[in-house]
Amino acid sequence: MAKEKYYVVWKGVTPGVYKSWHDCQMQIKGFEGAIFKSFGNESSARYAYNDHYTNYIGKNAKTLQIAVQNNIITTPPLLDSISVDAACEGNPGKLEYQGVYTATKKLLFKQGPFPNGTVNIGEFLAIVHGLAYLKQQGSTLPLYTDSMTAMSWVRRKKTNTKLPRTASNEKLFELLDRAELWLINNTYETRIIKWDTEQWGEIPADFGRK
Repeated sequence: MAKEKYYVVWKGVTPGVYKSWHDCQMQIKGFEGAIFKSFGNESSARYAYNDHYTNYIGKNAKTLQIAVQNNIITTPPLLDSISVDAACEGNPGKLEYQGVYTATKKLLFKQGPFPNGTVNIGEFLAIVHGLAYLKQQGSTLPLYTDSMTAMSWVRRKKTNTKLPRTASNEKLFELLDRAELWLINNTYETRIIKWDTEQWGEIPADFGRK
């Protein structure tokens, strides 16, 4: 019986993790500069996909360590990354967001407080601010967020907030306009990864107000 393999395509027609060599080939065949590698299990493959390929291919390749707890395969977060989060006193209420270097929690940027905002708006702005920050730095680090809603807004390049635009939050909505425009006018290679709060605890950018 053939040993099961999973294939990571970092650069190809559609980057991702594939369960068969045939599917992998479809992403790399005829694609100039394709970058891919096989792994022995899905957890290792997905972890590597969210990391930078140079850590697994070439002279600087590292060994991927996967922890097994109670027969459940778990993977640690990528500490060489940035994490973003938002906090809101009331919802809507006074809003802040920030970004930190995951390994040390060193503050990289912080905005607010803004009156009459929502957590989802803050999480969205934090991601876009992080993307712009990393692009300006020429950095390939991945970005962690604990908000699936904000991730979906970023993918669509458009917010879906029901919060009314008023005189009190006009400055905040101006930032939203700028963030959406940035997403429309810019490309980026940053991997946006969902922070696994259940496995890893609170995201390092958390404001600690829960």
